[in-house]
Amino acid sequence: QVQLVESGGGLVQAGGSLRLSCAASGRIFSSYGMGWFRQAPGKEREFVAGISWSGGSTYYADSVKGRFTISSDNAKNTVYLQMNSLKPEDTAVYYCAARRTFILGVTPNQYNYWGQGTQVTVSS
Repeated sequence: QVQLVESGGGLVQAGGSLRLSCAASGRIFSSYGMGWFRQAPGKEREFVAGISWSGGSTYYADSVKGRFTISSDNAKNTVYLQMNSLKPEDTAVYYCAARRTFILGVTPNQYNYWGQGTQVTVSS
């Protein structure tokens, strides 16, 4: 079993930055894929960024490409999402997820484990 705990959310003005962290515990393997998703009120959960646990491959949604960066620290069993140039439309609950394969996934049903989420609010 894998446990994921997100942190780092908060309220920030448009143009600001936040860094989200996802601490993983349990039986997580270097072959796992990790992802960040977000869900705004009344909307479906959407893919934001993904990374292989080894850190060798990354993938981003077009809406965040060039502004967000996903990274991993294997020694700390932690995945990060650095978010720069934030916009009001980035407001959502952000979730960390783990997938039992190194192949990156972009839909929620491709992931096996989820964190509880952390709120990000960007004011205009």
